[in-house]
Amino acid sequence: MSRTPHTAGRVAMVSEHASPLAALGGPDAGGQNVYVAQVARQLARNGYRVTVYTRRDSTGLPDRVTLIDGVQVVHVPAGPPEPVPKDELLPHMVEFGEFLAGQWAASPPDVVHAHFWMSGLAALSGARGLGVPVVQTYHALGTVKRRYQGAADTSPPQRLAIEEAIGHECARIIATCSDEVAELKAMGLPEDRFSVVPCGVDPDQFAPLPRSRPPGARRRLLAVGRLVPRKGFDRAIRALAGVPDTELLIAGGPEAELLGADPEARRLRALAGEYGVADRVTLLGGVSRTRMPRLMAGADLVLSLPRYEPFGIVPLEAMACATPVVATAVGGQLDTVVDGATGVLVPADDDHDLGPVVRALLADPARLDRYGAAGRRRVLTHYTWDRVADGVVGAYGAVSALPSLSGVVR
Repeated sequence: MSRTPHTAGRVAMVSEHASPLAALGGPDAGGQNVYVAQVARQLARNGYRVTVYTRRDSTGLPDRVTLIDGVQVVHVPAGPPEPVPKDELLPHMVEFGEFLAGQWAASPPDVVHAHFWMSGLAALSGARGLGVPVVQTYHALGTVKRRYQGAADTSPPQRLAIEEAIGHECARIIATCSDEVAELKAMGLPEDRFSVVPCGVDPDQFAPLPRSRPPGARRRLLAVGRLVPRKGFDRAIRALAGVPDTELLIAGGPEAELLGADPEARRLRALAGEYGVADRVTLLGGVSRTRMPRLMAGADLVLSLPRYEPFGIVPLEAMACATPVVATAVGGQLDTVVDGATGVLVPADDDHDLGPVVRALLADPARLDRYGAAGRRRVLTHYTWDRVADGVVGAYGAVSALPSLSGVVR
């Protein structure tokens, strides 16, 4: 869709650990990076000027990088200029906020959009006293993480209290799905400040391709995500044991040659051996964004089996490729995957055997085609990045004088 740009509004995005320039697949690089990059690009294409502030994690990074015309990425000096796990970044948010305050004092943006809770802390600090509204997208909530990870949760102990305080102080909260809305309500945050805007996918990048395999070739299952236990790759391996003549590809984690040193990769390979499917499980390691669409489009089924998930972009990418999805009924997947129409929702309970579900789908090619076509239509109707940008700017417009996209010619 082409649009006629209008008078530029200035948007500051704060994404303290998730740079739009980062390679995906690492422990702290995933859906948030994609969201920030894509929304920033879409806003710039429609005439807005966007500056993304992210933490400097290398001495070799320039102060500013142009992502595309209209989008600048600023590397903020906050903490050591080296990779630091996001759960250890809280002590550096004071420095991050001070940098933002210095940047914005002379030339404040029209609106600030904070991504993740620590970004919200820094953004509110930087904007305080300037009359600039801060819009918050959490991307993940500490209440959910603590519920599912318990003692294994490495978040700072102050996280829950800070998230709640941010929700009361910010001008608007963008939730990505209905499940997150329920969590925000339970935190006691003001519902009249919520906007619900999902994540999206580029349907030109992720698009259907003809599926052709030699006679007798194995059917293909694909699972994608960061190589961490909560993503449920172990469930996919156990399911494969009950699905003959089928292979499972797992995309994510470090580069393929480094998988031998990755503890989760070693665990999954050992599990595949235990279940007698080691010859049918391939860990691909990190897969580039340019290679991912072909991988998605070439699978018979994509398995998205996290034990919990704030939103989950993988099902959208699969659906855009007209590939059916088997997904756990958690988080945003409850909104994106329509059970019995674009795929199958299954319980997140590890005890639930997925083998029969996968076998039944692979045995019914007409059903797979029907689900795939319906998934593609659903993405085009609800989940393109220009529609996401419409919703984001609607949230901005509710709290600022930023021009809306509603009057723009499509």
